[in-house]
Amino acid sequence: MTRVVITGMGVVAPNGVGLEAFTKAIKFGTSGIAYHDNLKAANFSCCIGGIPQVSEEKKLEYLTPLQLRGFNSSGILYGCMAGMDAWKDAGLEIDAESDLDYDSGCVFGTGTSGVDKFREAIYKVDAGEVKRMGSTVVLQTMASGISAYLGGILGLGNQVTTNSSACTTGTEAILMGFERIKNGQAKRMLVGSCSDDGPYIWGGFDAMRVMTYKHNDSPQGGSRPMSASASGFVPGSGAGAMVLESLESALKRGATIYAEVLGGHVNSGGQRNGGTLTAPNAEAVQRCIVSAIKNSGIEASAIDTINGHLTATSKDSLEIENWTKALGREGADFPYINSLKSMVGHCLAAAGSIESVATVLQLKEQFVFPNINCDDVHSEILELIADEKIPKQMLNKPLNIAAKASFGFGDVNACIIFKTYN
Repeated sequence: MTRVVITGMGVVAPNGVGLEAFTKAIKFGTSGIAYHDNLKAANFSCCIGGIPQVSEEKKLEYLTPLQLRGFNSSGILYGCMAGMDAWKDAGLEIDAESDLDYDSGCVFGTGTSGVDKFREAIYKVDAGEVKRMGSTVVLQTMASGISAYLGGILGLGNQVTTNSSACTTGTEAILMGFERIKNGQAKRMLVGSCSDDGPYIWGGFDAMRVMTYKHNDSPQGGSRPMSASASGFVPGSGAGAMVLESLESALKRGATIYAEVLGGHVNSGGQRNGGTLTAPNAEAVQRCIVSAIKNSGIEASAIDTINGHLTATSKDSLEIENWTKALGREGADFPYINSLKSMVGHCLAAAGSIESVATVLQLKEQFVFPNINCDDVHSEILELIADEKIPKQMLNKPLNIAAKASFGFGDVNACIIFKTYN
């Protein structure tokens, strides 16, 4: 089978826009969580969240004034920025006059796209002002809006599509692109995911009471994965993107290679055996991890570090238990494990892609980023793995293989294995 490598990456995260800023932030444990007055005004219990800082000037570096006219879809903006950055980072050109590229495609996922634009459009329809809605409402609100934007900007002629699998979306998108290249159907695929921000995306979660309400006065301390004092997740937003490419194509272009994608697996717990719309079927999670390892042609003992899903809810301990059972490793033998959500919150559909970018950066630069807000590791977790396997400060460590997993609403799972390229 064709070997698949990563030749470009882009990221728009609450704690850093662009690879350089993001890398610095995750190394030093910089939080991107802040208090937001509009959440308080809407009577949210949780009034904190992670929103990337993007100026009007910055937007113009990616989209034209014409494209930005009437534009009101934060997720699509973040996705375009991350996707275009990844494309350029791979040494590929962005030219509106370029020939159609039938060797390149895109799988870029989202959860709910353009919800603010949808709200704006609904008000116009209700007011009988259909003719004043503008010509881009459909493009900004359809699920595949992000892939449509990127496909046109980059001139992609291979498969251009959008996937949507709740919190598993980003990790699934990477695996979908990986499979297409591995099977010889494309030379390169732009993969990733994005998520809108704000009250209309986050309100449902506040209503479910799964978001923390205890840290409105201390936003940066609010996201506490694996902590005994965790009280729910903090919402986040943004986008992550990668250019996946056949090794042959990458070497032929002389491209920089970040890491290799060895394989992975996607499955579902079927909302059976303890699995529900919001809780994982433990057996299915373990099967997903085991299958990802088998499909990657490695042994569980080879995994050096794990970037978990770990949302700062009551299920964190169960996730660690699932990892120990799937890997057959516990205590001091367990790999290092971290959760980017401690710094950026839970970026929903964008989580898997942003976290995968962070995972690959660790392999490329040989470090393990810290878990912030985790000085009081949950006792149930410490019964399973050694405390030193949950780093509180950045570690400089030789790393070869990293696992990244995402577990989403609907009882859906994805796990991917990355390897240092050599």
